[in-house]
Amino acid sequence: MTTALIVAHGQPSDPAPAAAEIAALAARVADHLPGWDVRSATLAEPDALVQGVAGAPGLVYPLFMAEGWFTQTHLPKRLAEAGGEDWHILPPFGTDPAIAALTVDLARAVGRSILLAAHGSFRSSAPSQIAHDMAARIAAETGLAARAAFIDQSPQIAEVAATMRDAACLPFFAARGGHVIEDLPTALDQANFTGPRLDPVGLDPRVPAIIAAALQTVCR
Repeated sequence: MTTALIVAHGQPSDPAPAAAEIAALAARVADHLPGWDVRSATLAEPDALVQGVAGAPGLVYPLFMAEGWFTQTHLPKRLAEAGGEDWHILPPFGTDPAIAALTVDLARAVGRSILLAAHGSFRSSAPSQIAHDMAARIAAETGLAARAAFIDQSPQIAEVAATMRDAACLPFFAARGGHVIEDLPTALDQANFTGPRLDPVGLDPRVPAIIAAALQTVCR
């Protein structure tokens, strides 16, 4: 049996809701992978990685939007500390070409300007770069105006939203965490944003099949 572990950042202040969300995602991925053992863990849960990597080595799927400090440095370190140094880490969720194509499809379906809301990072330029590239691709492939804006860096979401009040806000996030539930609405309200507020890319019903396909590709 092949084992896969989906790992997300989680919510340190309240780990349980995020852990339940990722566990539900893992169950939906498992529906596409008969005979696999698909597990989940968040970095915010005490001992979750230890439990997740118990047994024979398997595959780690980072539910992150970009290659950066968390996926390249922090996650390998945490896995090694948990006894999972022999587990194979896949490229993160947001770098999958199928996720990029899905994001374009979601933007095209809205048919209006897109505010691509992302996390950003003060540690690395990779998270912001992938969001800027995604916004440029949306504009190029759909003809819609599209801009990326961030929670953790400039340009800030409130700043950009104030110039795109009737656009659709598409959260370029893998899950519905605290940033999507709290920080993003606060920034949009601050800007008097009136456009549609869409679900995060990672909540689209096509996502479990995309993750399953990425896992299967490694085993071929």
